[in-house]
Parts: sequence; C-alpha cells; structure tokens
Amino acid sequence: MKIDTNKDKIESLLTRGVDEIIDKENLEKKLKSGKQLRIKLGIDPTSPNIHLGRSIPLLKLRDFQELGHQVVLIIGDFTGTIGDTSDKESERPMLSPKTIQANLKNYIEQASKIIDINKAEIHYNSKWLGELKYADIGNQADQFSLNEFISRENIKKRLDAGKRIVLRELLYPLMQAYDSVEVKADVELGGTDQRFNILAGRTLQKAYKQEPQDIITNPLIEGLDGRKMSSSWGNTVNLFDVPNDMFGKLMSLQDEFIISYFVFLTRIDFKIVNKYENEIKNGANPRDYKLKLAFEIVKFYHSEDDAKNAQDYFVKTISNKEIPDDIETFKPKEKEILSVLMDSGLVASKSEARRVLSQNGVKVDKKVISDVKFEVKSGQVIQKGKFHFIKIV
Repeated sequence: MKIDTNKDKIESLLTRGVDEIIDKENLEKKLKSGKQLRIKLGIDPTSPNIHLGRSIPLLKLRDFQELGHQVVLIIGDFTGTIGDTSDKESERPMLSPKTIQANLKNYIEQASKIIDINKAEIHYNSKWLGELKYADIGNQADQFSLNEFISRENIKKRLDAGKRIVLRELLYPLMQAYDSVEVKADVELGGTDQRFNILAGRTLQKAYKQEPQDIITNPLIEGLDGRKMSSSWGNTVNLFDVPNDMFGKLMSLQDEFIISYFVFLTRIDFKIVNKYENEIKNGANPRDYKLKLAFEIVKFYHSEDDAKNAQDYFVKTISNKEIPDDIETFKPKEKEILSVLMDSGLVASKSEARRVLSQNGVKVDKKVISDVKFEVKSGQVIQKGKFHFIKIV
C-alpha cells in the first residue's frame, strides 16, 4: 500500500490529541520517508465497554491507518488479569480469566467503529506472555531497577502513605514492553499515564536487538463528573451507548470541556473548532456548541439519521420536558414499582431500583415516585432518569 507523506496530514498526526512524542524528530523523518510503520496500541479488557477516553489513541491509530501504515491492536487478555496500576492510587485486584473473556467479547466490534479492522493486525497477548518461563522474565527484569519503578509518582505516593504494593505490580510494565518486542512495534500509542510502560518497551526492544519504538502519548480527558473518564467511576460515554443515551450524556458535559472534546474526540477541522472556541469566549451560549458536539459524536459512532433523531429526542424530552411518542410498552406481571423497574429492564436489580427511587430518579406520569410499594396502572408512563421511558399496558 502506498504511504501518504502529505506534509499537512503528518503535521496533524503529530499534533492533534498529542501530549508528548519521543523521539519526534526520528518519527517525523520516518513518516516523510514513505516507509510503512508498525503502530501498536494495547487495550486491557478490564471492563466490557470501550469509552471515549480510550477512543483518543484509537483515533490516532486510525490517523496512521489512513496514511497507509500498519496498525497493530493488542487485546490484553493476559495483562488484563495482572492489572496495570499506572493510574491507580491503590492496589489493583487481579481479574479472573473468566471475567476478562467476558469483558473482551465485543472489543473488536467496538474498536471497528473507529479503525478498519480488516486492515489491522489483532493479537491477544496471552499467546506469548503465557508461554514465558522464569528465565525469560528474569532476563527482562534485569533491564530495570527497582528505583525506576518506585520513583513513579503514583507509586511514590502509595509508598509514602504506607499503602501496600505487591511484586505483581512490578511485572506489568515488563509485559507491556514485551508486547512491543513480539510485534516489532515502530511506534506505540497510549495515554500519559502509560508513559513509564511505553518507555519500558524501548528499553526491552534494545535488549532484544530491535530498534526502539517511538512514542506518542495522548492527554486524558475528563468524564461527565469532571474527574478523569474511567469505567470504575461510571462517568463514561461508551462506544456502544445507544444514540439517545450517548447524546444525552454528552449534553450533561461541563461547559469547560466542550472544546477539548472537539479536539480530542472528533476530527472536525481545527479552524472550525477555533471558531467555536472564540464564539464561546465572546458570549455565545455553550449549549449550542454542546449540541453540535453531541451530534458529531453520535453521527460518527452511529449515523447521521441516528444523530438527528437523538437530537430531536433530547430537545423534546429534556428541553421541552415532553414524553416521547415512540416509547416501548410493557405489561407487568407484578404491579409494584420495584418489580416493574427490574422486570422491564430499566434497572438491573431491586437494590438498584430502591437506590433510584430514593434518589428521586423515577417518575410516573411526570410525578416523582419514591414509595417502594407504589403500584402502577395501565396507561401510565414510567420514566427512569432523563432518557428512559416505558408505558404500562
């Protein structure tokens, strides 16, 4: 495949959604040479969903792919059981292989919303990490000092606070680094929290007589509550969210993050994004630009028709506080609200139903219901949260 060496495209590749590049001069030279590069991204299936925070390196992977480079996606079915502590302030528990297998079930399908899976190499790192022997691990570990590991900011904080650090946590960077050796990566992508692990790849590649990979790290984006987007905090927008939910979640985003979402999570032209930023600074209503953002992201992950319908749904149900026309019907076996919420699928359990009721998150015919013994009647409309409705028949 012919490699695209367009100067402007390379400039965009090296700037948009980028925090740091090592070694930028070397990488830029390679990109301009017309040589096909192998671009690595690893994702651990620690939850069933890929969220928009993880879409940043996936979009960068797509950028490389569109220039003709070979993208290599590694699903960390082995590293996921070990657990990366790069962004954690406490010990990350090991996950069972059964949990990992359940989580990764739809990962390829989710990633295919962004990259061309048919042109990508897909690897599961249990293939090689599960075959390593003690002697192999010993030789790899010999390339690093304990001081290098414990000097990392989050590890140092835990040590200073007297928190437990297990030896297993020291092994994770070795495993991620060895992935780079196995796939002979020219470039590795990852978040700023992955910097140590990705640099470890350079060290280990040198030990295996390979040219060290260049590195592109991306910023970490804030989730819907202002903290870093994380599945463990539940503040995510997921690639598999249905259009109405995706649109509604994005409309709840804090105004200060609108422009960074445009920059990192879309490929809208920078000139347009700068125009939006200036207009907001000059007093334009941020809600109008949040509508544009939500529309663009839903269109990308679903379709333009889905985006239009989701916007209409949002305006009608949230802004105008109307009940939508095309809501699902449900015929309950039991009339008590707890059972109705669970049996209809609005909640996953009765405990969740109780929590939602106690938080005034349930309405029947637009009236808040908190009584767990409330009984529904035929013809009533039940609303959970802002976006979920069912009509009782």
